[in-house]
Order: sequence, then structure tokens, then C-alpha cells
Amino acid sequence: MPADRLRALMRPGSKGALAVAVVLACALVGVATGCGNKLGHEAEEGVPIQLGDLKINVQETRFLNPQQPDDRDYLQGQPLPPPANKAYLGVFLTIHNTSGNAARVPSIGQLSVTDTTGAAYSAVTSSTPFAAPLGAPLAGHSDIPAPDTAAANGPTQGALVLFLMDQGVTENRPLKLEIDYAGETGEITLDI
Repeated sequence: MPADRLRALMRPGSKGALAVAVVLACALVGVATGCGNKLGHEAEEGVPIQLGDLKINVQETRFLNPQQPDDRDYLQGQPLPPPANKAYLGVFLTIHNTSGNAARVPSIGQLSVTDTTGAAYSAVTSSTPFAAPLGAPLAGHSDIPAPDTAAANGPTQGALVLFLMDQGVTENRPLKLEIDYAGETGEITLDI
């Protein structure tokens, strides 16, 4: 850009000065926060992480109430009511295979929720139509939940990973979903 044009844009009060300031600020923020870089291994709920070829994002986390008809669908095959002093935590997530090659979805033993005391709760087997297919192969450039499935069309638009937790666990927040996958460990702070 010619220098005289740049000086005209930078005149105080001009729209050009504001535009240049915004572009420079965005560039500085991008450099400071790593914008444009690969996804990290730690994030808050709603922000994806990258482990191997999988981009994993938690859509929603909530305790499931067996008395609510909608939640009963998520709890098919589970002991109801849950054992004394226990509650079911539903973590609804999406997974995208970013490569053109098939990848395996994390298995049940690779997912846990931890609290601030260090207590860890493993995922439990779930066989509802909303359940994430843990340990299953995922084709290249494919998604979980797959389009046109119960999980994809459900209210959370995420596949369910179910945990059986102590009822008082919310006293020990933040809770974190930990995923050990492809030689990497990821952590998502749950919004509960």
C-alpha cells in the first residue's frame, strides 16, 4: 500500500484508523493466544481439544434424573434407581476424525472424570441409541454422533458417555474429563 494512502487511513477520527487499529489488535491477540495454531490438550467445556487425529468437544454435562422421561432414555440398561449415594453423570460429546484414515474412538477405560480431591470415576458401559460408540473404529473425516442418529438429533446433539459418581462430587469442583488416547492425555473442564 502506498505511504500516502496509509497516512490518509491513519488520520485520527477516520474509519481507516479504526480498521487498522482493529487489525493490529487482532494480530497481537492472535500471537499472544496462539490463534491459528493446532488445538491444545486442555480446554473448557464447549472448546475442542485434539488428541491424535480426533477433535473432541464436550457439548453438555449434567446429572441425569431417572424420574424424567427424557433421561430414562439415556439410562436404558442401567440399574435404576442408581446405587445408594450415587448419581449418573452424562457427558455429551462430539468427536471428529480430522484425518482421511480410520481411527479408533477412545475406549471406556480411556475416559474418566476426576474431582479436586483426586477421586477418579471411570466411564460405564452404555447401550442406549444415544451412547458414544467407545472403542469403535471411526472412518476418516467422520463424526460422532453420526448424522441422522438419535444422538445427533437429540437435544444436546452429542453422544453420551455415562459415569456413575458419588452424589456429593459437586462439592469438589471443578470436575474434569480426562482422556488418555494415542499416547496423549487431554483434559476438559466440565461446566457443572
